Amino acid sequence: MVSKQHRVQVLLGGLAVVMVVAVFAFSFSLSNAYHVHAQAAIDGFNHPGNVLISDQFNNRVIEVNRDKQIVWTFGSGNPTLCNPGLGAVIAPNDAERLAGGLTLIPGTGAAAGAGGFKQNCPDNRVIVVNQGGRIVWQYGTIGISSPLNTPVFAIQLPNHNILIVDQGNNRVIEVDRNSKKIVWSYGPTSGPGALNSPNSAELLPNGHILIADENNNRVIEITRSGNIVWQVGKALGLNVVAFASRLPDGTTLIADSGNNRVIKVSPDKQLVFQYFTNKGAGSNPNPNPTGAVQLANGDISIADQFNNRAIIIGPNKSIKFQYGMTNVIGSGQDQLYAPYSAVVIGDYTGQTPPPSTF
Repeated sequence: MVSKQHRVQVLLGGLAVVMVVAVFAFSFSLSNAYHVHAQAAIDGFNHPGNVLISDQFNNRVIEVNRDKQIVWTFGSGNPTLCNPGLGAVIAPNDAERLAGGLTLIPGTGAAAGAGGFKQNCPDNRVIVVNQGGRIVWQYGTIGISSPLNTPVFAIQLPNHNILIVDQGNNRVIEVDRNSKKIVWSYGPTSGPGALNSPNSAELLPNGHILIADENNNRVIEITRSGNIVWQVGKALGLNVVAFASRLPDGTTLIADSGNNRVIKVSPDKQLVFQYFTNKGAGSNPNPNPTGAVQLANGDISIADQFNNRAIIIGPNKSIKFQYGMTNVIGSGQDQLYAPYSAVVIGDYTGQTPPPSTF
């Protein structure tokens, strides 16, 4: 007959073995999970060649790889949810990847009737978020009392300040990253330099600023003192200019949204390239492309807004990559809702590259 004490010892010994096995399994699980997470960080998030998309009316920014997998997302993904704040952004019109995997996002906000909104949903912030979705920098406050009014575009300058296109206030401002004070502003209220819903701004290598002056149907290059030294518009029939960048060969790439095309213009203002996004099968007749950036290999990445897709075309104008089903609204796999910008991670051709540290 086995004593009670012996049975207790056997039981305790068995429990000890179970606990050791459980701890080992748990430790292995944690180790394996860490390995998977680390691998994802290497092969997924912030991988050069991935495409960063501001998925406007899904109220999110996503990063997708060339296999069309979402490797990072920020925002609700819900086109009807008005919840600007921590972990959320409303109708972002732009997204830029900064150093250290940070992402710069303007909270553009939406008017009643835009996307899935039945009422106005202002955001009026420019935020920087980390990979985990935590806001690490913010300028502006939620709602109508913000110093910003419909910010649509933002980049980080080499001096670490943030350049913001404050569309509703018809100005471009430079905000000191640390003090958050405006240290430079352009937005005359009258005269030939007055802006009308500016939509993008890039710092050029010569120190000038290139502005897509959307509802003035033009692109202007200004000095820091505010003098216009180059512009194109009426002669080329531009209509709702959504974005402009200066390429290394001196041409200017323009998203001529109202004409449903992306064009290149030579320094002497001649049209040297154009691509219409509404010519393919199943296209929306007026997709109004809003973002266009050239890549180092000569391809062009386009946010084809109301075709609900981001595409990359080759020099021969064939589509080499597409995320989003043509003219189909959605938030599921391979679906977008009015994407406004689409840039390629690690490629700043024609754009203002961010500094190596935030």
